[in-house]
Amino acid sequence: MESREALIVLNMLERVGPIRLRRLLCSFDSPQAILAAGRTKLSKINGIGEEVAESIADWRSSIDIESELKRIDDYGCSVVTQEDECYPEALRQIYDPPIVLYVKGRLKKSDKNSIAMVGSRLTTQYGREAARRISYQLSGLGVTVISGGARGIDTAAHQGALSGGGRTIAVLGTGMNIVFPPENKDLFDRISHNGAVITQFPFNRQADRRTFPVRNRIVAGITLGTVVVEANLTSGALITANMAVDYGRQLYAVPGRIDSPRSRGCHELIKKGAKLCENAQDILSEFEYLFPTSEFEGGHAPAFSPETVRMNENEKTVFALLADEQLDIDEIIRRSSLPSADVSVALLTLEMKKLIRQMPGKIFAVNRI
Repeated sequence: MESREALIVLNMLERVGPIRLRRLLCSFDSPQAILAAGRTKLSKINGIGEEVAESIADWRSSIDIESELKRIDDYGCSVVTQEDECYPEALRQIYDPPIVLYVKGRLKKSDKNSIAMVGSRLTTQYGREAARRISYQLSGLGVTVISGGARGIDTAAHQGALSGGGRTIAVLGTGMNIVFPPENKDLFDRISHNGAVITQFPFNRQADRRTFPVRNRIVAGITLGTVVVEANLTSGALITANMAVDYGRQLYAVPGRIDSPRSRGCHELIKKGAKLCENAQDILSEFEYLFPTSEFEGGHAPAFSPETVRMNENEKTVFALLADEQLDIDEIIRRSSLPSADVSVALLTLEMKKLIRQMPGKIFAVNRI
């Protein structure tokens, strides 16, 4: 048995978990050695105990590893362990990183620049539109948007990122083959082609009250920061927010109506120190290294020239309009013939790259270097 297969087995044993695995690996040379050890030797490890030792020693009676490997292959998934280069670096840093991640799609190094967006399942139109708009802006800037694939704000966040042409990752609270909520099947398929659907749970694991907090810790731990868009005072999104704080990540909250119960959680977070968030600029202003001098060819700030700066087609169009005169956003939309949302993302991106500046009255001008 290879190390990857042994880790899949250990992950399928509910009594083990990442913290106990860490203790076991301090005493055994490999995951295979853990599975080969007897219950007496296992039970002597601090924090393991008789019941956990018995479940490990007798793993063959409860785990069909061959069937699980076949399901992984048939479903078109891969399994990523902490031994793999593509395992998210931010997850390695939390105290209970997943033993394995089932992945449909692909994890990329660029996903280290990621922001989580979470909120209530029972939402208002305002909340859904705010989530879509901010996710659209973030994805247009090359930031991976991560959420939990649930109804409401999670779904809106994924949709916004896909509309922006960027990457998004859905973290499930079920096994990979369990579509929950069922109406998001097509959305999950789109996400797997434009990012990844991931879970730490083995196939056929149904959702319950325990799986969602486990899922939430991945959402909080894999990202640079978490944005709470709409949440009441008992929302599970606040669990994710608290985990983000525990992991030392940035926390943002989108304000809502002062008389809306579904905004009280966000307002409480703001009172406790979360940064008020109205747009992507509010988020990325604290992460200027996302747009460092590496945005420029040669690794240093160039003389002012559009040829030396990486821009997509929309950015080039908007930049060209501003090359000779100052324009307000409505005039840029009219002259460019681009959708207003695409213009907004292009302007925000160019601002973050320090190529243009916004003046009073939403008038934009080129920065002359």
